[in-house]
Amino acid sequence: MIAAHPSRPRAGGILLLGPAPPALADDTRRLLAQLEQLQLRQHVEVIAGASPQSGGRATRFCLRAEVAERWAPGHDTLDLAARLQLDTARSTDDLEREILLTMLLGPLAFEFPSHAEMASSVRIRRNIVLAARKTALAFYTAEADRPEDCWTYDPERGFTVRPGEPLIAALRKATQPEASGRRYAFSCYRATEYVMLLGIAQELERSNPPLLVALQRQWERRALTSEEFRSVFLHEHGAMAMPLPPRYYVPGDRVWFRNPDAHSRNATGYEGSWVLYLGGGLFTNFWTDDPPYTLHSKCLEMFQWRHTAYTDAAGDVRIDESRVTARLQALQADPAQTAGILQQMLCLRDPQLPSPLGGCLDASREFARRVCPGTADLVLPDA
Repeated sequence: MIAAHPSRPRAGGILLLGPAPPALADDTRRLLAQLEQLQLRQHVEVIAGASPQSGGRATRFCLRAEVAERWAPGHDTLDLAARLQLDTARSTDDLEREILLTMLLGPLAFEFPSHAEMASSVRIRRNIVLAARKTALAFYTAEADRPEDCWTYDPERGFTVRPGEPLIAALRKATQPEASGRRYAFSCYRATEYVMLLGIAQELERSNPPLLVALQRQWERRALTSEEFRSVFLHEHGAMAMPLPPRYYVPGDRVWFRNPDAHSRNATGYEGSWVLYLGGGLFTNFWTDDPPYTLHSKCLEMFQWRHTAYTDAAGDVRIDESRVTARLQALQADPAQTAGILQQMLCLRDPQLPSPLGGCLDASREFARRVCPGTADLVLPDA
């Protein structure tokens, strides 16, 4: 069933690591059955070998080279769903297909100690996408509010859940107007944290209830935000030394677009933009009733910040969003200028301080840590 190809090493795709051959064989069979159910098995190459870290046994799953080049040339996953006619908006099976296919296409391996962890990772990504589609917020950089019936605020502890209020329901009410009847104020960074936390908590409810209890207690005591949230809950995939391809994204990724303009990035909240990848070439737009961003529309919007920055009476740099909208509308009639802007912005960001030489694309993506009993690497500091 498994063929070894020592002469053709593949670095990416999905890597299952096994503590012992029987367990690894069982996990391999489970993943093959999952691929078969989604009608993907015939397109997947399975390679038995050694773990690059431990030297133990491992099994790598990746799309066959000729299929990968046909479906996602150059690791370009933005058009994958359209090319395969996947209806991810209506079919969760198609959404799962897109998630698995983009992981199988990965230039860097997604490593899992078991099939259970891999399946949980896919479900978390699916949860994040489904929650992000329902999320609609008010964008504020200096103010924030939450539903008062289930949240409370303390300057030292942040927004915490009231004791006895279920975290999952509280996160839904804070982010989804269909659950609360209104939009609450968020920054883009905090918004992505809440949606990712919701996706993780939903999976814990299914696969690791004791960890969900601990997560509930954590959020009743103290919220984890910013760098602490990132270190506790997320893995970074890719790096400046080993950047991911600029058009490679997996549904459920958290993505950073950096504002390369030195002046406009002094406006609070406009240092860049944190978004979640929804699949199908779309990125979240929580703030308006406009459709989600494409890679191009996000870059074009960010480019206009440099032309709409002003200094207010208090001496603070601000962005005039109405002028951003007007400039974007005018840009639609100028394909040559649009192409020039995209050529500049669709480049890897400069790793140094803000520089006009760099674009707005980051080298890495972020996704949720492991959550299953016995293999979870998500450690809550206060619980």
